[in-house]
Amino acid sequence: MNEQLVFGLDIGTRSIVGTVGYRRHSHDFTIVAQTVRFHETRSMLDGQIHDINAVAGTIGEVRRELEQKLNLKLADVCIAAAGRVLKTMQVRTDYELGDEMVITDELIRSMELIGVEQAHEELRKKVDSTFFCVDHSVIKYYLGDIPITNLEGHKGRRIGADIIATFLPQDVIDGLYAATQRANLNVVNLTLEPIAAINVAIPEKFRLLNLALVDIGAGTSDICITKGGSVTAYGMLPKAGDFLTEAIMQKYLVEFKTAEDIKIALSSKKKKINYLDIMGLKQTVSADDVRNTIDSAVGDLATGIAKQICELNGGKPVSAIFLVGGGGKVPGFTDRLAAAAKLAKERVALRGDEVLGEIRFLDNNIVKDSTLITPIGICLNYYEQNNNFVFVKCNGDLVKLYDNGRLTVMDAAAGVGFPNEKLFPRRGKELEFSVNGQRRLIRGEPGESATVTVNGNPASVSSPIIRNDIIEIQESTAGPDAHASISDIAEAGRSISFYVNGKRIICPRLVYRGSECVTEGTEIRNGDDIKVLDYYTVDKLIEYMDVAREGTVLVNNIIALGNEKVYENFSVDFGIVAEEFRREEEPKAAPAAAPAEKKTVNPVTVIVNGQPVVLTGREKYKLVDVLDFYEFDTSGHSGKEAVIRVNGKPADFTAPVGENSQIELYWKK
Repeated sequence: MNEQLVFGLDIGTRSIVGTVGYRRHSHDFTIVAQTVRFHETRSMLDGQIHDINAVAGTIGEVRRELEQKLNLKLADVCIAAAGRVLKTMQVRTDYELGDEMVITDELIRSMELIGVEQAHEELRKKVDSTFFCVDHSVIKYYLGDIPITNLEGHKGRRIGADIIATFLPQDVIDGLYAATQRANLNVVNLTLEPIAAINVAIPEKFRLLNLALVDIGAGTSDICITKGGSVTAYGMLPKAGDFLTEAIMQKYLVEFKTAEDIKIALSSKKKKINYLDIMGLKQTVSADDVRNTIDSAVGDLATGIAKQICELNGGKPVSAIFLVGGGGKVPGFTDRLAAAAKLAKERVALRGDEVLGEIRFLDNNIVKDSTLITPIGICLNYYEQNNNFVFVKCNGDLVKLYDNGRLTVMDAAAGVGFPNEKLFPRRGKELEFSVNGQRRLIRGEPGESATVTVNGNPASVSSPIIRNDIIEIQESTAGPDAHASISDIAEAGRSISFYVNGKRIICPRLVYRGSECVTEGTEIRNGDDIKVLDYYTVDKLIEYMDVAREGTVLVNNIIALGNEKVYENFSVDFGIVAEEFRREEEPKAAPAAAPAEKKTVNPVTVIVNGQPVVLTGREKYKLVDVLDFYEFDTSGHSGKEAVIRVNGKPADFTAPVGENSQIELYWKK
């Protein structure tokens, strides 16, 4: 035989199937020999090897029997990891962009990588083991909090995604490799059982469709979802053929093997089934009675599988379901699954002889059914060579990656533990402070992306990689830290105006950092508590106007102290300011004119609190002029409220006074 033979092992929980064959053309495969051996002990549980020596012994028996049939030595083998050992995690991840920007493919990929790492971290919290990420898929994207089909090209500040990531335990891989090596075999290709099954059960032209493949074995039902030409999600239900077998054991009091034989007999046309119970008594039961016995278990299994398929497919039904494995051969199961999955009956099918049309069997004793799908698929996957572990070098470190056919620089970076945040542009430090109790945040400027080369050629984090590639990554840079000054605060840039001695005065806002009054050029520090006042005090107004304080100050015609608050459009009157502003506003002297006749200034006597007071120096007098001739405490220390009356009526300091005006002026205690 001149053809290159491929040896594949389907290492299952209850048995090991060895298959040897060859391919002459791209669409055919010829099986020259096949052997099945059952484990003598429970050396495997749920797809994971527990007794490496025992499993290696069974593998050795399969290898030797095939070597005898073929009269040649087998050294290389293809294997597959069971779908049931895969761990699937679903996470919601969000990626803050800071400023609004156009969303690029690289930003989307970086968000997905962060989501995968998030899923990986959550898995590590649950299981203390090392895992390889086999694949991930996006269920839904978000622009802010709004679900969206495609993010690329949109503008936003935050993007997110619901991500399903699937992981393969390191110890499962180590166990498979160790068992085969102890059987003197060299692993040349490793794939996943669901992928191997798809290679046979679902023709390539159908893989663009949204389909589910379910491998119903003995202890578990392994599920995978296909869409867009690839596997997008994996799952497992801890119920399968044995779940039905156990129902038969309980009803008819038989051992497991007898119950299995009764279940298998349902697929024949026998109306009566004979068996021995645990008491050694011969019994006969009708096939209909057995069907009724397992009806409830069949319904539970179908419902569980349908629910898991829907969850893995993002809450939506798939277009069709294909079944492989022996557990799905129970009569009526496909109809029950179709009803549970809300599909037409013809949309759920058991794959067997109809998909083996291009498979030739040199051994005519081999029965063509659904149990052959995965063993043949393991052999066929050898020709694809795209589902194996490959080695690449990243920053000088050798890293092993599971090749799902879509490896990128990001996968290598994750494999060597390169921090995600150092792959993508980093912002400088944020500046956080408060203005009038409201939190303000200014983000730092973005830096530069990581510099990437693959085999010395410029690349990006999303560039594809293959085995033996040499990848160099220089970490991204952080941009300048955020900075701001008081002038950058909008509130501080608004002015405030008052009426001082009748003239409108425009002033800048007073700004405080803690108890310190600061100017517009003051740099804001992290954690600063900034207050922008909507008032001046009398003292601050006098200070700003750079005048000396003399006499009494009135705010809105009421005597005011130095700490009195003066708000927008309040009026302020004080003598010295009036004189200063008159001098500033006097027009240039006009040509000399004839001197005007001087107005007569007569003294006026008023009665203040029962005492006569003589006012002089003015033609007309206001109450405020009395304070120049009558001692009155304007500090406010003498009482809480000033009482001001002229001729028995309440008045303010602008009220006119004349000869014999009766004035009451005192503080109320």
